[in-house]
Formats: sequence, C-alpha cells, structure tokens
Amino acid sequence: MTPQVPVVELTGIRKSFGPVEVLKGIDFSAYAGQVTALVGDNGAGKSTLIKGLAGVQPFDEGLIRFAGTQVELNSPLQASGYGIEVVYQDLALCENLDIVQNMFLGKEELKMGTLNEPAMELQATQALTRLSVRTVKSVRQKVSSLSGGQRQTVAIARSVLREAKLVILDEPTAALGVAQTEQVLNLVQRLAQQGVAVIIISHNISDVFKVADQISVMYLGQMVAHLNTKSTNYDEVIAYITGTKTQEGVK
Repeated sequence: MTPQVPVVELTGIRKSFGPVEVLKGIDFSAYAGQVTALVGDNGAGKSTLIKGLAGVQPFDEGLIRFAGTQVELNSPLQASGYGIEVVYQDLALCENLDIVQNMFLGKEELKMGTLNEPAMELQATQALTRLSVRTVKSVRQKVSSLSGGQRQTVAIARSVLREAKLVILDEPTAALGVAQTEQVLNLVQRLAQQGVAVIIISHNISDVFKVADQISVMYLGQMVAHLNTKSTNYDEVIAYITGTKTQEGVK
C-alpha cells in the first residue's frame, strides 16, 4: 500500500532557459521504500527535473514538498541538508583515492585535529554491509582498481552513509555488462528496502521493469503518464515515451 505522504512531491514545476520552456507544469512524487523510474527520450526534460531537485538549477515556478512540508531547493547544499543525494552517471569518484576516502570526500571526520581513519573505515564498512555488498574485498582498495559495477556500489553506498532520504540514480547501469548490471539492480532494490525513496533514470526499459514500483514518463517537458509497473507493459511505456499515446489528466 502506498504511503500517504510522499518523501518528495512536486506540483506545477516549470523551468525555462531563455525563451525555451523545458519543464511545463510537472507533477511528480516519490515514496519511501519504493523505486520510481523516470523515463523519457532525450530532450524530454528528465535531467532538468533532477538538477532542480538537486538544487543545481532551481525551478522557476511550482511547489516542492519534502515529507509533507513545503521547501525551497536553491543549492546542492540545501538539497543535501534535506537528505537528497544524486548519483550522477560519471559517479564523481576520485580514482586515486580509496573507497573510504571517496565515501567521506568533503565530509571527513576529525579527531584531535587529524582524520579519524578508524571511525571512517568502520562506517564505510557498515554502509556496504547494510546493502549486503560482497563484491568489494577491502574498503582500502583504490577506486582505480574497481570494476564499473563496484564503482556504482561505492557511489550508492556513499548516499547510505550520508543517511539519504531520497537517492536519485542517473543511468546507473549504462556501460555495464550483464553481471554488473544485475549486481547494481539488486543494490537499487536493497536501497529501497532500507526505507529510502529511490528515483532511477534509465533508457533501459527492461532494467526499469526489473526494479521499479512506479514509472513516470516525460515527453517534451511534460509528465504524460504515472504508471504502476505491475499494471503496465513494455509497449505501453514505449508508446508514452514516443508520444504515440497520451493519458488524460496527467500534466
């Protein structure tokens, strides 16, 4: 049963760049413990919507409610303060640093004026354990030695470490092999099982059907469908993505 209050709820969201209106009155919600897929063709407005949620490019108009309370998201720091974490496609990891250093990058813990390495190492290990990660041999491995799937694991576990309430994953399986893709999709499901609201952006509709509870479809800056994954099918989602089908009452 869907919780009554979404973790994040967007109403009437608009965003323009000069004369070009990119988001045209978007309504969108994501719930704790659920994976919501955000799909649409290139140019649909997905990236702009996510950058607004991340505080990178604040929206021009519309209401943002976080856990039922109206908020403003005018900077990444503000978004992070509400518990919003974004795992971008490039992952934002430093290859020359190890897993612990990457997970605490910019938020290092200090003790007596020096880095508290034992505490950070313990917390990093606990974050990976909470997600049942078994593919990483040591939290002191350099990121440069990790596979694509392992790097995604580190980036996702970092959001758990920061006690995120909403995690947004931008194309998390892009450029991964079959085994690594399966590993990451399992991780996405475990993240939701921790009670986190997860938004996944993906062009791979097969992946979407494996992990998503809800599917929201964007087309040319509008939200054209909100679908329950169990009540829809591949062909219907593609029809909405390509604009050959529209849903009355959906903005």
